[in-house]
Amino acid sequence: MSPEDLADRLQSGDRRALARAITLVESARPDHRARALALLEALPKENETLRIGLSGTPGVGKSTFIESFGLMLTGAGHRVAVLAVDPSSARSGGSILGDKTRMERLSRDPHAFIRPSPAQSELGGVARRTREAATLCAAAGYDVVLIETVGVGQSEVAVAHMTDLFCLLIAPAGGDELQGVKRGIMEIADLVLVNKADGALAAQAERTCADYAGALRLLRRRPQDPEGVPKALTLSATEGTGLDRAWSEMTALAEWRRAEGWRDRRRADQAVHWFEDEVRHALLRRLSQEPVKGAMTDLAARVASGEIAPATAAQELLDHWLGGAPPDR
Repeated sequence: MSPEDLADRLQSGDRRALARAITLVESARPDHRARALALLEALPKENETLRIGLSGTPGVGKSTFIESFGLMLTGAGHRVAVLAVDPSSARSGGSILGDKTRMERLSRDPHAFIRPSPAQSELGGVARRTREAATLCAAAGYDVVLIETVGVGQSEVAVAHMTDLFCLLIAPAGGDELQGVKRGIMEIADLVLVNKADGALAAQAERTCADYAGALRLLRRRPQDPEGVPKALTLSATEGTGLDRAWSEMTALAEWRRAEGWRDRRRADQAVHWFEDEVRHALLRRLSQEPVKGAMTDLAARVASGEIAPATAAQELLDHWLGGAPPDR
């Protein structure tokens, strides 16, 4: 199937075509990459799909939240795509990819699409081609795309460069105000969602939410946000309480940013970010090919013997194969 034919089937809502397209963009084979680029170029560039990033510590209930939240959205007439990224083993490189098993009801919903992908060696909480997979889901007619990261950490912020909103899911007793003001992932969160606010944990969830709400007030207000954002909310994914309020806050914030022009500027900045990221990865691929690979091996031997400093060796390699460094601007 040609990239143009695949694009046509994809835009007609063919789920198999969408699955095949994501497999194509995730492939590392050079011939597949060429077809993937042709496919992406054949798709429309503008869409109104809302892309939502979701992160949280293991066991916080991300899969339960996504299933309950997704079912609520499909019940309201939305088409929901879920891109779930699973951690890969540092030894074998394999991943469990068990999110469809956790989201059994949502996976059977004809208005939902779930695609688990391995993180492989990528840092940042998302897979190498998650952004392109989100583009394919939008072209297939899914108006809400949920991107679930592998976990949560100070460095797992790459998802913010491919989404319109970022939600941080936490559990009751997840920390005090000092934990909440830690830089990194807290600075990019638009909503902090305290899950498991039910049963014996209901009171603790309210206290945790209050702690984080106080911490968020100490952070500097971002110019792209209205007053009161970011904010903390409580919800229960198992009971379904608080999900409608969370969705209302998401849509209100997304609409405000769109009306103020921030969404378009953010997407433009994201496109530039991923362009630069592609250039960096392309350069690393070139450095792994001959004859550069042989020169790197020779220089590595000199570095190992102490003949030359690592920084000097790296500069020598880049000067020889890429030319001298450009003048500072």
